[in-house]
Amino acid sequence: MPRTFKGTVTSLPPDKSISHRSALIAAISEGTTEIENYSGGLDNQTTLGALQQLGVAVHQEISGDQLSNPRRKVRITGGGLRKLASPAEPLQCGNSGSTMRMLSGILAAQPFTSTLIGDDSLMQRPMKRIVEPLSEMGASFTLSETGTAPVVIHGTTSLKPISLRMTVPSAQVKSAVIFAGFHAEGITEIIEPVSTRNHTELMLGLKSSRTSDGATLIRVYGGRTLHAKVFHIPADPSAACFLVALGVLGTGNELLLKDVCLNPTRISYLSVLQDAGASITFENERILGGESIGDVIVKSSPIKPLRISGDTVAALIDELPMLAVLSAMATNAFELRGAAELRAKESDRIAALVVNLQAMGFRCDEFPDGFSVAGRANTSPAHVSVRTFHDHRIAMSFFIASRFTDAAVSLDDADCAAVSFPNFFDLIQSLEV
Repeated sequence: MPRTFKGTVTSLPPDKSISHRSALIAAISEGTTEIENYSGGLDNQTTLGALQQLGVAVHQEISGDQLSNPRRKVRITGGGLRKLASPAEPLQCGNSGSTMRMLSGILAAQPFTSTLIGDDSLMQRPMKRIVEPLSEMGASFTLSETGTAPVVIHGTTSLKPISLRMTVPSAQVKSAVIFAGFHAEGITEIIEPVSTRNHTELMLGLKSSRTSDGATLIRVYGGRTLHAKVFHIPADPSAACFLVALGVLGTGNELLLKDVCLNPTRISYLSVLQDAGASITFENERILGGESIGDVIVKSSPIKPLRISGDTVAALIDELPMLAVLSAMATNAFELRGAAELRAKESDRIAALVVNLQAMGFRCDEFPDGFSVAGRANTSPAHVSVRTFHDHRIAMSFFIASRFTDAAVSLDDADCAAVSFPNFFDLIQSLEV
């Protein structure tokens, strides 16, 4: 039965990445920082909990519709650099790799030992990429034999600056080194051959330049005092991706997504979809708190099959699950190469996508660094049980697919969507006409 979706969406989740960073910056700033529209997702609440374990005063006020669109104002009182308290217990990072990796850059500079742990998924994710540059700066780390958490950090108040050339594109590693660099004596340099999201730099007022080979060079001047300020968190473009897919698929759809972060490092997926023929336009574009924001209008439209590889992968890393499912549903085709990083996310997202697309009747070939979709099997399943692997992006991607198939689709763990999008299912259902 065909479904049509229309409406104006004002309840997209606040941006996860900016929310994490605003809280971490507030914790090492002097005074009380106010954060407007902080994310209520479990990952971002985990960051606040870890900061409270470190003695940081955190106060949350919730207003608006408590069920579907609560708005959070968070006040965080920091004492400045190197003023965190030694935690009495291991710091609980839940499912949030952002919390564990970026907080490590701050803890590397504290005069105490701390231990970071997480849920089963996070405890299997690679952490050497954080440990190596921070160890070079002078901190001492202990990991498991497989290079994963628990992460034990023996901090030092005498970090030294380094010049780091990124070998794997990672905004989390970059941000961890930036935070450590603020605590170091001298100038820390970070060179990015492939640019990643730049929220940390924008929020801290850091300038970047181009090197002779076209890489991005960021300089961090250590010892600078950070002062409390006000942060305004826009809607998360990675969360908007699911609504964009909803709008593109089917017929007669038209969605208006309000106040979405349009930072160029975050919306490459919109350009990819526009190039494939998707009807996506912008209006009311403006700058708020150093970030570009605006409204996104999405209409039903036929698209060409998506084929993604090379440097584009890093800019699409969070949106790849939804893009893969969207392309398969719309065109019966998709190809992804050069994305081995997807195997080290909340789940092995390559394997998760392949097993679930196959369950939906698509023919897939899996590679070490990606996979392809080439048509459907001759018969379509009447029922599909989606294995989410407790991964919020897998769960939401296949729920969107379920709106455009005759099969009865169930998710083995729908609750995991709350990690980043607490009102996801209610919102999708509210848009159906």
